[in-house]
Amino acid sequence: MNKQKRLEIFQRLREDNPTPTTELNYSNPFELLIAVILSAQATDVGVNKATDKLFPVANTPEAIYNLGVEGLSEYIKTIGLFNSKARNVIETCRLLIEQHGSVVPDNREALEALPGVGRKTANVVLNTAFGHAAMAVDTHIFRVSNRTGIARGKNVREVEDRLMKHVPKEFLVDAHHWLILHGRYVCKARSPQCGSCRIEDLCEYPLKTS
Repeated sequence: MNKQKRLEIFQRLREDNPTPTTELNYSNPFELLIAVILSAQATDVGVNKATDKLFPVANTPEAIYNLGVEGLSEYIKTIGLFNSKARNVIETCRLLIEQHGSVVPDNREALEALPGVGRKTANVVLNTAFGHAAMAVDTHIFRVSNRTGIARGKNVREVEDRLMKHVPKEFLVDAHHWLILHGRYVCKARSPQCGSCRIEDLCEYPLKTS
């Protein structure tokens, strides 16, 4: 895909949604970090149902740590893998308290040192909480990037690196959210809605639907 096509794609996505953001409910970087840890192999809707009950009761590292694994599990038991996630969140809270003054760090190395935080989670926090140009490639972004031709790659890291290289700089901070939302609601895995897609004429997918 050439530069002009990519530019036009992101211009249209911006026109339709000038200020995109995550669909996870959060009010500060710590809440976002916890929500993203919980969102692994779970839906944003499911995570929001749990955190909407958890955060009014505990939304600081100290408060969640004081719940303990069993106490936290009661709030998140509707989420898949809740036992291991509860252990990771409690340990993350302990490290935030002991090593970071209860403040979520805004650098990749420190974030990835926290239990339950991999590269994708770190990218979400860096991008959404701190406004860094970072690309958290999930299944939606991986599919949209390969299907459209915006940034093809055999694995998520290849796609991430190519997006960071090829997405025009003025769109880098918001591109992550546009691509996720496009994949979630339009460029779906089994039934892409090409006929109602704003970028259909620019997309290089050869098997478009009507």
